[in-house]
Amino acid sequence: MKKLILTLIAALGIASGAQAAEGGIAWDKAPVNTSDTASLQNGAKLFVNYCLNCHSAAFMRFNRLKDIGLTDQQIKDNLLFTTDKVGETMKSAIDPRQAKEWFGANPPDLTVIARSRAGHGGTGADYLYTFLRTFYRDDTKATGWNNLAFPSVGMPHALWQLQGDRRPVFEEHQSHGRVEHIFKGWEQVSAGSMTPLQYDQAVGDLVNYLQWMGEPAQNTRVRIGVWVLIFLGVFTVIAWRLNAAFWKDIK
Repeated sequence: MKKLILTLIAALGIASGAQAAEGGIAWDKAPVNTSDTASLQNGAKLFVNYCLNCHSAAFMRFNRLKDIGLTDQQIKDNLLFTTDKVGETMKSAIDPRQAKEWFGANPPDLTVIARSRAGHGGTGADYLYTFLRTFYRDDTKATGWNNLAFPSVGMPHALWQLQGDRRPVFEEHQSHGRVEHIFKGWEQVSAGSMTPLQYDQAVGDLVNYLQWMGEPAQNTRVRIGVWVLIFLGVFTVIAWRLNAAFWKDIK
């Protein structure tokens, strides 16, 4: 139950983070490539295992994962934890009535979370990629966690067992009579089940999936758009030559 409550707080915190002020560190560029099916499949697995306990993706059906190379049987065997029907939408495991009773609000839907935040010259995917990689222990907070991308975030680190514990290293600078703490890097306090590189890759896959989930047809749209532009280009050349042939004898 304690783990469930902490995960729910995390769920609420992700959406809150999307509304954070423009302050904070610069966002890192998310390695988004929605044509990389291996990345999308791993991201879908991470989403189902770590996000779907509390979040829903009410506008996404499990069978839409066939678009990223999964079969119905693979979806049934590996990703159906909240329903037994591949055609169902991605509903959270928690009872929304209980969530509202316990916390006063339901965890937000994540279907389009990667498209809902932009700033610092970056995208919503950049925000999520930075946010999920900048948690650190902070005993002064109720959850025991804080975040550089969203200071005083009201959620714990849902992926901490993968990343381990880290401590941010700051350097003090005097500026106009005030002391400023400039972030310089990270110090690993305890190891997680993944190396730092593996964790960054895993978060990149998760964010890549969230980006794809916001518009599963985006790759098809781009392909159709390219062919439409090619057709219009060829037709323009043909129309130009026909026009020249039609008017060549008219002076």
